[in-house]
Amino acid sequence: MKIGINASFLRKQNTGIGQVTLNFLRKLSESQVAPKSSATGQASHKSQDLEFILYLEEDVELELPDNFHKKAFLPKRYKRDDIFRAIWWQAVMLPREAKKDGCDVFLSMYQSATVMPEKIKHLMIVHDIILEFFPNYLNNWRKKFLWLLTKRAIRKTDRIVSVSKRTEKDLIHNLRIDPKRITVSYIATDEIYKKDVSETESRMVLEKYGLEKGYIYAGGGLEVRKNVEGTLRAYKILLDQNRDMFAKLKNIPALVISGKLMPELAPLVTDAEALVKSMEMEGRVKLLGFVPQEDLPVLYKNAVLFSYPSFYEGFGLPVLEAMCQGVPVITAKGSSLPEVGGDSVLYCDPSDVEEIARVMKKILLDGNLRQTLSERGKKRSGNFSWDRFASKILNMMREM
Repeated sequence: MKIGINASFLRKQNTGIGQVTLNFLRKLSESQVAPKSSATGQASHKSQDLEFILYLEEDVELELPDNFHKKAFLPKRYKRDDIFRAIWWQAVMLPREAKKDGCDVFLSMYQSATVMPEKIKHLMIVHDIILEFFPNYLNNWRKKFLWLLTKRAIRKTDRIVSVSKRTEKDLIHNLRIDPKRITVSYIATDEIYKKDVSETESRMVLEKYGLEKGYIYAGGGLEVRKNVEGTLRAYKILLDQNRDMFAKLKNIPALVISGKLMPELAPLVTDAEALVKSMEMEGRVKLLGFVPQEDLPVLYKNAVLFSYPSFYEGFGLPVLEAMCQGVPVITAKGSSLPEVGGDSVLYCDPSDVEEIARVMKKILLDGNLRQTLSERGKKRSGNFSWDRFASKILNMMREM
């Protein structure tokens, strides 16, 4: 069996889909390595009945077994990562190349505009259908056209893997997908978030960003739907109304926000810098800009709480990342987030900044609650596994 995989997001490993692609391929490749025979010490024969072709927009370094092959198409001189490129890649090149290479099954690692020829079975991972709920993201005809092509492709694919039950429901109710075609399989975090952070690592990263342990942290990006504005306005309430209640803490902790600052993309992206200035909180809020993944575990670990009152998530990786590091989490009670947090986090109405502020204050003033949430979060984070995710998808592809 020859299996093609759209692994193009390997070029964007700092994104959620990039993380899913990378970790899935790591586990998939591990499953294809033959174990050594205990009798001879030599690698025992493993049936090479599967051949994998990774289709890439840009080549990347990745250690792979012999039955994996990479194909990169777009030349390095082509730098534009735009809608036209996405349409050409997803709707034209992938079906053409998969047919040319004789693929039996094709795996799309994300919702895309790819429609495979009839003889090629198509399995698509759908992370969310955010664009169906937030039309502001479709702010030009090119984006609208790509989304129309993507919805058409989702409807035509043979099988769908949804990363949450909420996304499954959205597919059924909004795109009228037959529930029998959908399988739910939860993703996990990168291994870097599961490792213990040493005091030395903490000191180095905190010094790098000029931070002191015990801040309130908000990360995961500055898209408007992630509601960093809600966190900022709730924090302003804490500063204005609760100084006396925080006397025993000596001061209300600083608010630290990470995420690439792109004010030119407003209103799709929150202009955090402008908001901080308008609320006169320059001395209280630290904007870090883009933070590389290797620094994020330390930022989570040293926070007193993590605030993520997102309006909508297909899964919610930042919440799981924080739970892995034992950070008390505030998140929204809607979309997929309760599937991730369970009883290990505290919930709020993301549209009610007064409620966000109350939940923040509750965590900040209750050390026993913080300890309980930390322990529960760490324990629950162990329920999410790349091994299970990769195994389920591999079995589905074998059965197609």
